[in-house]
Amino acid sequence: MRHARSSLIAYYYFDYKDKAKRDIRGLLTSLLFQLARGSHRCWNVLYQLYTTCDDGSEQPSNAALSTCLGNMLELPGQLPIFIILDALDECPSTTETPSAREKVLDFVEDLVGSGHSSLFICITSRPEQDIQTALNPLTLPSRRVSLHDEVGQREDINNYLRSFVRADRAMGRWKEEDKELVINTLSERAGGM
Repeated sequence: MRHARSSLIAYYYFDYKDKAKRDIRGLLTSLLFQLARGSHRCWNVLYQLYTTCDDGSEQPSNAALSTCLGNMLELPGQLPIFIILDALDECPSTTETPSAREKVLDFVEDLVGSGHSSLFICITSRPEQDIQTALNPLTLPSRRVSLHDEVGQREDINNYLRSFVRADRAMGRWKEEDKELVINTLSERAGGM
């Protein structure tokens, strides 16, 4: 769809290893650049923000970045925009008030609540309580997919563990019952991950 220019797609991975990819600012700047790269009209909206920030000599606020994204979504005749947020659980939930995760969840709530007809959002995450509490009211139960409790997911984990234990040279010398204990224990504690 993206290559046919019938939609715009922006993907963001919350990476716990990269501090710049764990908060709302990293998310917003990435989404804006990806959408601007895919559409001249979105590029023009981003350029307007650039000029408002004294041609890039000032940093825009998070609110200005969010408004810029909203302006892109409101363009007349806008193509469908698909936003994929991957590994939201890697956005830290700290004692800081509000935490980086709370800021992202508030942003997602506002984005969904804005009712943009051209916007489609897909979010992946471990089933953390705060994330489920924020996102479940935004989505119909029929549109939620949980792989954590799926039989196929547990089988994939078991197959991976068996393969790893069997291939490891050090574990190859272990007793069969010890190998099974490791596989079963890790599988039970994997929690679908």
